[in-house]
Parts: sequence; structure tokens; C-alpha cells
Amino acid sequence: MSSSRIRRFASAPWRRALIALGAGLDRARDAIAQARLPRFATAAPGLTVRWPFEVRHPERVHLGRDVRFGPNTVLLLMTTYPGGWMRHPDGDHVEHRFDPQLRIGDRVTVTYGLHVTVYDRVTIGDDVMFAGNVYIEDGTHARRRGDVAYKYQGIERIAPVSIGHGAWIGQNAVILPGVRVGDRAIIGANTVVTRDVPDACIAVGAPARIVRRWDSDTARWTAARLDADPRDPSSEHGGTT
Repeated sequence: MSSSRIRRFASAPWRRALIALGAGLDRARDAIAQARLPRFATAAPGLTVRWPFEVRHPERVHLGRDVRFGPNTVLLLMTTYPGGWMRHPDGDHVEHRFDPQLRIGDRVTVTYGLHVTVYDRVTIGDDVMFAGNVYIEDGTHARRRGDVAYKYQGIERIAPVSIGHGAWIGQNAVILPGVRVGDRAIIGANTVVTRDVPDACIAVGAPARIVRRWDSDTARWTAARLDADPRDPSSEHGGTT
């Protein structure tokens, strides 16, 4: 093909047509994806989901406005345990029944790979931002005995989890049962949160430790002692960043 024909092919009308075609295909894909959505406990206006997406018991999921789920989001609300994969072939396992509820506020955004397992209550506030591959659970497998397979021992440490409004949860973070992440808190990448993180703090590590606190008087992030209890507001020292 001559250079002049290439230029004509790549001219503005052709480009506009191709762009319009691509946009039409995107709208069709989104419409099909939205039509596949389950019925949640609330109307969830403005909900956007990128597939694959998995939810167990969507009637127990309360969604706010304009929630955005990236691909590979998994929301497991567990009404019974164990399921088929976790049952002992001879019935020698612990069984439970649960009443789980998941509440997600307005404008929550998930990049990809959020996994939430709920036995009791998980609450996520407005405007929370999740990076990729975040894991949240409000209960865990029991380990009362070391001579029995753990998947047959049932679930323990069941305690509600909450994430305050405006928080930022970093890549590969893990949030464990009974934890409250405060409003506008930041959880660093690869952090394992085993106890509460106060409002407007930055927590990193495994287990998580507070490394910065927002000082509203000076409008600065203030360094915190790495060996301090994250729930103790007196654990600050004078450095700022």
C-alpha cells in the first residue's frame, strides 16, 4: 500500500469511525456485565463491576452509591461452614451457622482482586480506596488442636471488621478479625493489620505498626515511635514529614 493510501486510510473520518466502534463495543460489554449482576440488599445506584466477579449471598450485601469493583473481586458471605470442599468424608468436622452482613459505603473503589470473607459483620465506609489483592476476614479457621486438619476444626475469632471513610488500603494488605481501620487511615502495601489503626494514621509492616500520624494543628504528618501501641495517642515524637 502506498504512503498516500495509508495516509487516506488513517485520515480523520476513519479514525473517528474506529473510535466510535470501540466505544460502542465497550458500552455493549458494560451493559451485558451489568445485566449479569445479582440482586443485592440495596439498589446500589451507579454500581460498576468488572468481571470476573463472585458474590455469595448478595441479598446480605448492602451497597452505597457509585461503588466500583475491579476484576476478580470476591465477596463471600458465609451462612454455614463447612462447604463441600471442607467437609470430612466421614462427617468428622465442626459445623456452624452464621448471619453475615456486608455494608459498603458510597463511592468505594476497588482496583482488582479484593477478597472479603464475612461470618458476622464487615463495614466499609464512604470513599474508601482499595489497591490490588486486598484480603479482609472477620473470622478465621480454628487451631485448637495440632493433630487434626485445620479445615475440619471450624471457625473461631469471629469479630466485626470496620474500615473508616476515606481510608486507603494498599497493595496485598491483609485485615484480620476484630480490627477497626480509622477514618482516612493509610494501610501500606503488604501490611497485616492485627489490631486497630486510629484515624488519619499510616500503618505498615507485619504486624502493622503506626509510623505516621496526621497533626491537624500543624497540618503535617508526624512521625510515631515504631515500638508504640498504635492505639496510644501519646506515642508520637517530634519529627515531621
